[in-house]
Amino acid sequence: MRQPFITENFLLGSDHAVELYHGYARDLPIVDFHCHLPPAHIAADRRFENLTQIWLSGDHYKWRLMRAAGVPERYCTGDAPDREKFQKWAETVPQTLRNPAYHWTHLELRCPLGVADRLLNASTADGIWRQCNEKLASPDFSARGIMRQMNVAIVCTTDDPTDTLEHHRAIAADESFAVQVLPTFRPDRALAIDSPDVWNDWIDRLAAASDIDIADRYDRLLDALLARHDFFHAAGCRLADHGLETFWAADYTPGEIASAFRRLRQHKPLPAEDAAKFRSAVLYELASMNCGKGWTQQFHFGALRNNNSRMFAALGPDSGYDSIGDFEVARPMARFLDRLDRAGRLTKTILYNLNPAHNDVVATMLGNFQDGTIPGKMQIGSGWWFLDQRDGIQNQLNSLSNQGLLSRFVGMVTDSRSFLSYPRHEYFRRILCNLLGDEMHRGLLPDDIQLVGPMVSDICYRNPATYFQFPARATPKPPQAQ
Repeated sequence: MRQPFITENFLLGSDHAVELYHGYARDLPIVDFHCHLPPAHIAADRRFENLTQIWLSGDHYKWRLMRAAGVPERYCTGDAPDREKFQKWAETVPQTLRNPAYHWTHLELRCPLGVADRLLNASTADGIWRQCNEKLASPDFSARGIMRQMNVAIVCTTDDPTDTLEHHRAIAADESFAVQVLPTFRPDRALAIDSPDVWNDWIDRLAAASDIDIADRYDRLLDALLARHDFFHAAGCRLADHGLETFWAADYTPGEIASAFRRLRQHKPLPAEDAAKFRSAVLYELASMNCGKGWTQQFHFGALRNNNSRMFAALGPDSGYDSIGDFEVARPMARFLDRLDRAGRLTKTILYNLNPAHNDVVATMLGNFQDGTIPGKMQIGSGWWFLDQRDGIQNQLNSLSNQGLLSRFVGMVTDSRSFLSYPRHEYFRRILCNLLGDEMHRGLLPDDIQLVGPMVSDICYRNPATYFQFPARATPKPPQAQ
């Protein structure tokens, strides 16, 4: 019988790596502090009818590969039957060799779906479809059931400031579900001024949610944002997330920003220079709010989005037409962080770069603003989006190690909309253990499992469990020392 592809020691190339993974990483709970899971699905404990619904719907990673393989759009985002969509993905999978999706696909089939004896392809698709759909029909494979199986302790979703957080409240009130699901404050729409009509619709929703008459007064915009910031904090939120092309750090005066806001409220676009000033002002105020509550702020930057205008018009955002951008990063990032630091308003910060050329830029920038008050206060985030693959993860770990303290790293996130994406934590843990184990084997690190092993456990669980200062219920007891 052929050896299964995903074995117990997958990606572990040395005895040291095997010992690190199985002894210090494998069984740790998952703290998934950045994802895009729909809270409504967790609150309702959604059951998925078939493998396409849970695995392919909304997955632009897979859609991009299917399109590259010549699969018509109706099998990606269109009206093709679910079984036919899955067949097209199965036919695509053998063509993804050396793409990270090949690893992810078979890791997810193995756990939690229990398919480890076959590779997914056109001929195995029917059997895998039937076997997995049978499992999805059981309570263990509902949204909550999968989270329990995968040993998830904490999940932070990504939520607009106008959200009612009703689903988070429902989850928190259910004592039968031990996983804590917390919101993350994502105020990107406050800066999305390119379309004044759309932006104004959102401002009106913000006014209604905060019960503040914003009208055309900038100070009331800030009051409304702060009111929602307070609302999120009361619901257990301890993180903000900001999606940017690059950092906004232009100089401005209060009068300029008040005037720009009035113009926007008249549905008039701003000249480029004024738009940069307005975004700089709002971003600074949001970061100040984050600091005021001791939150951690995350910045995801460097994506060039919606590049295919024809498909954007047909499908909207997040449909697989984004790429890595090459924006200026270092100087505006330094200006932004320095402005906050000078004012005493720089809180714990995680920077996720999408362009791999910026790994060392970010890693060295963070060293400028570590202040000795909090271990690992300034963090380079895990490999994100196009970089959450083996090379991208290793490169991020190497940059962090060379320029800072790997030992203080807060680890991996799924950044996913899929309940089947938790094996990305396993993937990261295997890569981390293989990297350290290989260096132990080659004499680049001490051959001392008692020294290196606890660092692995810190990165995979203990660091994120303590760094974010989640409400009391959110942090389970740490595992016993090895």
